[in-house]
Amino acid sequence: MNTSLRPAVSMLDRVRAFRPQLSVETLLLLCCAFFILICNEMFWQQALQGREWTQPATWLFASAVAVGLMALHFIAFALVLNRWVVKPVMILLLMVTGMATYYMQRYGVFFDSTMVRNVLATDVKESRELMSLAVLPHLLVYGVLPSLLVWRVDLKLTNRGQAIKRRIVIILAALLVAVGAILLVFQDFSALMRNHREMRHLITPGNYIVGLIKVLKADTVKAAGPRLALGKDARLAPAWRQHDKPTLLVVVVGETARAANWGLSGYARQTTPELAALGVLNFSRVESCGTNTEVSVPCLFSPFGRRNYDEDKIRQHESLLNVLDHAGLKVLWRDNQSGCKGVCTGLETEWLDSAKHPKLCDGERCLDEILIDGLDERIRKEKGSLVVVLHQLGNHGPSYYRRYPADMRRFTPTCDTSDLGKCSREAIVNSYDNALLYTDHFLAKTIKQLQAQTSHNAAMLYVSDHGESLGEKGIFLHGLPYAIAPSEQTHVPMVMWASNGFAANRGMDVDCLKRKADEPLSHDYVFSSILGMLQVETKLYEREFDFTASCRK
Repeated sequence: MNTSLRPAVSMLDRVRAFRPQLSVETLLLLCCAFFILICNEMFWQQALQGREWTQPATWLFASAVAVGLMALHFIAFALVLNRWVVKPVMILLLMVTGMATYYMQRYGVFFDSTMVRNVLATDVKESRELMSLAVLPHLLVYGVLPSLLVWRVDLKLTNRGQAIKRRIVIILAALLVAVGAILLVFQDFSALMRNHREMRHLITPGNYIVGLIKVLKADTVKAAGPRLALGKDARLAPAWRQHDKPTLLVVVVGETARAANWGLSGYARQTTPELAALGVLNFSRVESCGTNTEVSVPCLFSPFGRRNYDEDKIRQHESLLNVLDHAGLKVLWRDNQSGCKGVCTGLETEWLDSAKHPKLCDGERCLDEILIDGLDERIRKEKGSLVVVLHQLGNHGPSYYRRYPADMRRFTPTCDTSDLGKCSREAIVNSYDNALLYTDHFLAKTIKQLQAQTSHNAAMLYVSDHGESLGEKGIFLHGLPYAIAPSEQTHVPMVMWASNGFAANRGMDVDCLKRKADEPLSHDYVFSSILGMLQVETKLYEREFDFTASCRK
C-alpha cells in the first residue's frame, strides 16, 4: 500500500470501528445535552444578557437552567421513544434543529406556533428562495455530523420488563433533577420567563415541537367540520335602491409592506410617487393584526380582530367575504401568493401565481400586475355588484429583487440574491424600496383601470398584511411574536380611493376622511369599515370600528 494513503485509510478504519454501545437513555441524554448546550445560542444570549461571567451567581444560574432544560427534554423524549424509533427520531430532530437554528441565528426567528404554521404553509417556490448555500456549513455542523454519530451507535439489548422499570426510575430521577435545578434559581428564572415570555420560543427543539403540536391540534379541530357561519342575517341596506350603477370594490391585500418605508407616510424617499399624483387617501397610523400572513390575513377578514384575538375561533368561522356573499354580493379572490388562508372558502378563486404570461411571469413567479391582467373584461361581464380581492406577492422576502421589473430598479446598489447575509444593509433597503415602488405602480394602475371603466361605481382599499424588519437591531424578515415585534413589523400602510359615484351613493365625505387619515387605526377596523362602505346591514357591524362612519351621511 502507498504509505501516503495510510493515515487516511487509518482514519477511515477508525470511523468504521466507531460503534459505541449505549443504552437508549444515555443516547437521549447526550442528544439533549447537545440540543441545550450547542443549539440554543439565541436563548443563552438573551437569558444571560447583563450577567457577568466573573460572578458565581451567573455560573450557578446558567448551570441550573441548562440542567433543568436538559432534564425536561429528556423526560419528554423518554416518555414516547423506545429503542426501535429513538435513532431515526433523534436524527430527524437533529436535522430539523440544524435548519431551525440557522434561520434563528441568521434572521432572528422565533419558533412559536404561528411560525411553525408559516413553515408548514410555505410552498416550494418560497422554500427555494429561502434556501442558499450558506446553510450547508451550518447544517453540516449542527445536523449532519451529530446525526452520523447517532447512526453509528449500537443500542444495548435489555429485557423488556427490566427496561420498563429502568425507564420509570430514570424518568422519576430526571423529574427530581429538573425540579431541583429550577428551584435552585427559581426566583431569577421565573422572573425571566414571566417578564420575557417570548423566550420560550427560543428553546430548541422544544419550541418547534410544541408549536407543531398546537398547529396539528388546531387543524384537527378545524377539519372536524365545516366553518361556522357568520352574518347569515346580512343584507343590502335600503339605500341600494337609489344607486345609479352596480358597485365594484377592489380590496388589495398587500404583502410585507411596512409603513416606515412608505412615501405617503413621510419616508425620506418617495416610494409612492404615482399614488401621490392620484391624491389617494393615505392612512398613516395603521397597526397589523399579526406579523405574518398566516395570522394577519384570517384576522384581517374576521370580526374578532386583534382586540379579541382567538386563533381557533377565527379559523373555525367564516370570514367577511362570506358575510358579503350572504348579503348577495358576488365575491372573487385573485391570488398571486400562497392562498387565502381559508378566508375565501366556498367562494370563487383564481390562482395566478403560475400563470403563463411572457412579460409578467418568469416560470416560477409572476409580478403583481398579473392580478389585474384581464380584470377589465371580467368586470364588464359582471352585470351586478362585485367585490374583488387581489392578494399580492408584494415585498415578500428575502428575494426582494425578484418583486419588481428592471425599470423599477431605481435605488442602487441592490441586493440581487436571497441570501441577505451577502449584502450590505443599504443594498437590502434599496431592493426593498424598489419593490415598494412597484407596489405603488401596481396600485396606481389598478386605480386608473377603475377610473376608466364606466359600468360600476368603484372604490379600492389597499392594506398590507404585516411589515418587515430590514436589519434593525440585527433582525430581518418578519414573524416575531407580536408582544416583542418591532414597529417595522406591525406598522403597515393603508390607502383608499373612491370614484365620485361610489362616494355620492354612500354620502361619503372624502374631505372628512382626509382630515381623519392620521388618526390611529388597525386591522380591526377593516371588517366593519368594508360593511359600512358597502352598506351591508348585519348584527356583526360595529360602528365604532368603521373608520368611514363619521364621514358618511
